[in-house]
Amino acid sequence: MDRITISADGSLKVPDNPVIPYIEGDGVGPDIWAAARFVIDAAVTKAYGRQRRIDWLEALAGEKAFERSGQWLPEETLEILRRHVVAIKGPLTTPIGEGIRSLNVALRQIFDLYACIRPVKYIPGVPSPVKAPEKVDMVVFRENTEDVYAGIEWAAGEDNTRKLISFLSSEMDVRISENAAVGLKIATEKGSKRLVRRAIRYALEKGRKSVTLVHKGNIMKFTEGGFRNWGYEAAAEFGDTVITETECTEKYGGLAPDERVLIKDRIADAMFQQILLRPAEYDILATPNLNGDYLSDALAAQVGGLGLAPGANIGDDCAIFEATHGTAPKYAGQDKVNPGSLILSGALMLEYIGWDEAAGQIRSALAKTIAEGRVTYDLARQVEGAKELSCSGFGRAVAENL
Repeated sequence: MDRITISADGSLKVPDNPVIPYIEGDGVGPDIWAAARFVIDAAVTKAYGRQRRIDWLEALAGEKAFERSGQWLPEETLEILRRHVVAIKGPLTTPIGEGIRSLNVALRQIFDLYACIRPVKYIPGVPSPVKAPEKVDMVVFRENTEDVYAGIEWAAGEDNTRKLISFLSSEMDVRISENAAVGLKIATEKGSKRLVRRAIRYALEKGRKSVTLVHKGNIMKFTEGGFRNWGYEAAAEFGDTVITETECTEKYGGLAPDERVLIKDRIADAMFQQILLRPAEYDILATPNLNGDYLSDALAAQVGGLGLAPGANIGDDCAIFEATHGTAPKYAGQDKVNPGSLILSGALMLEYIGWDEAAGQIRSALAKTIAEGRVTYDLARQVEGAKELSCSGFGRAVAENL
């Protein structure tokens, strides 16, 4: 057993038997993790035989951690994640309006996991509300640490809130109701540029054709507009490997050279329409935090829902892969829900550590299982002639198709 480490140049050093921490998650987390782990282990064995295997190490967070230690996110868990560089997790409980802060957001900020990466691609046979879901093949790069998700806000009626409102009124000539709740929206040059750089590097490495900066800079000119402007500045660092829409129109009649990544930008609300009506024209989306949250969920809805949407939170020193849906507590322990999101997040994790063969086999096997009509309840009720499987049953079926 050995740890994954990061070299001085930022590349991963992955042993053949890496220790990878996992967090089961709350609600349906234990169910989907058991199914996902079964598939991941089977894929690694299928691809590499006895040459490689993952040694799993449980780390506690959420309800299970609180029951055992009185802490929602124990320091021991943070140290485990810090030491082992790569981890995978199920969904964690986030009370609305009160109680603990979002553990998902906390993990992203503690480890500076600034890039939330969500690939969204249609799987044949999956029911969809749109006419041509096969045109959807995008990867959302969502800035993960800033924007309104920075969590800088004050409740209505509190003394500190009134002080802030008074300051804004007297010093900045900004008029806000004295009974308002107030939050700050944060955007920085550093945060915006490093996200866009990662998106462009991904496009170049994977042979993708375009990166679109999605923003609301027409209204929020200094935060979202700043994201757009800093994004173009970051793109300029890549020289002749990229080309802007303006340059493309002026020099090439609107047709980008094959070897260059096209950099464009779109207003966020217009982009929502574009992903529905013209998805084939978009490849990589780079967005501030809130825009990326909405867009990735809207894209997932076109290709089977969040039950089939993988996700990764990646920084320079750590990466945590996760199911993108919630805990669904009413289904907890029923062995019922779709584990596809966590299974595909496992494939994303394997790809991240360079085990591409196993990752590819998972994706192919999952697609084959769905094409056979062997699916969980969420898809079975929409697919004519489907055979409904349990959560664990779907995991076994995917493993059989490796």
